[in-house]
Amino acid sequence: MKALIQRVDSANVKVDHQTVGKIERGYLILLGVESEDNEHIAHKLAEKVLKYRIFCDQQGKMNLNIAQVSGQILVVSQFTLVADTSRGNRPGFSKGASPDLGEHLYECFLQHLETLYQKPESGEFGADMKVALVNDGPVTFLLETRA
Repeated sequence: MKALIQRVDSANVKVDHQTVGKIERGYLILLGVESEDNEHIAHKLAEKVLKYRIFCDQQGKMNLNIAQVSGQILVVSQFTLVADTSRGNRPGFSKGASPDLGEHLYECFLQHLETLYQKPESGEFGADMKVALVNDGPVTFLLETRA
């Protein structure tokens, strides 16, 4: 499972021109689910995301996590994150989870974030979404968790 975290001043996601998720300062997380992923991995990645220290302290060092700055979270499913780009000029998606597994683990990730911190905003799984953000920094990290 992969989470591309972007530290943002604001972000929103729209489906059919309607805003379905919106945050101010915090994380925009693009989440990719692979076929070998499971609930344990989803929980582990959610915990890692919440502990990851990418907000600056008073000395300007990345020492603070999302909770320490009372940040918000917006999670958007993005199956293209798990694409195989090692060959040719067209991505392969054989490593990606099935739609049923992907949606289940996406929801599991969201629920675990809510249990540990706060209810995240989210996109709509499987929808054609338009995501807008103001990246702070820019600061972007790819976190991966495997079995």
